[in-house]
Amino acid sequence: MALVVAGLSVGSIYALIAITLNLTFWTTKTVNFGQGSILMLCAMATVFMAGAGLPIWMASLLGIAAAAITMVAAERISVRPVLKAAGSMGWAVSTLGFGILIQGIVSKYLGTQAVAFPDVVFSSSAFVQVFGIRIGLQYVVVFGFSLATICLLELALHRTVWGRVVRAVAQDRELASLFGIPVSRVVIVSFALSGALAGVAGILTAQIIGTVDPAFGFNLLISGFVAGIVGGFGRNWGALAGGLLIGVLEQVVGGYVSTAAGHGISLAVLVLMLSVRPQGLFGQEEAVKV
Repeated sequence: MALVVAGLSVGSIYALIAITLNLTFWTTKTVNFGQGSILMLCAMATVFMAGAGLPIWMASLLGIAAAAITMVAAERISVRPVLKAAGSMGWAVSTLGFGILIQGIVSKYLGTQAVAFPDVVFSSSAFVQVFGIRIGLQYVVVFGFSLATICLLELALHRTVWGRVVRAVAQDRELASLFGIPVSRVVIVSFALSGALAGVAGILTAQIIGTVDPAFGFNLLISGFVAGIVGGFGRNWGALAGGLLIGVLEQVVGGYVSTAAGHGISLAVLVLMLSVRPQGLFGQEEAVKV
């Protein structure tokens, strides 16, 4: 039971990362493979600004802002130029390259060694008892934040003007532009929001792990990407289900088999899902007009 609870906690982190990938997928049909570097940048910037004397809350806000701005730069540099070529998949390479560039810059100016991450929300020693199982309050915060983010995004998508505009752009960018929708502005807002949420995910995850380094975000990106594929890309509730499933499997397999097997289970699930149900658990097959 303890392994399942730990898996749900870890899975909520994967779900949050998958949600940040959904935000950019809706408007550009691309996946930002540099997202791991974005959340790492936020966590590293937060550590060093806090070390420079800023209050932790101010350092966190500035780190989140840096992540949002960097994400907008990623759209301008590595996504928008590639989308001009119809049918091109160059964004996969360009976003990955952008992420490697960010990792290299952080390594040069902030160092390559792991640094301790300060407590932002609750300390690592704060626990709560649930059915006789001690659960860290930091995990509870991550799970609650992931659930709240999904609920707010779903409400925004279906109950606000912004949501209707995003869905229009997702359906047909050219037609949305003909109807006067500022597609470029919608895309920028989506990328900025994705970057901000990735920054929050980086801070919450680094707080749980206790340390952060330039390679911090890569494995998290892989697990978040797998969670999105399993749940169905673009589906927020699917991201939550996929993240929780991957998290539980990792913890159970790692606990009963080996840690190495636990780390590899997400890739095994990815291969299985792509073979059996490529659209994911909550996804639907799409008809493509040619």
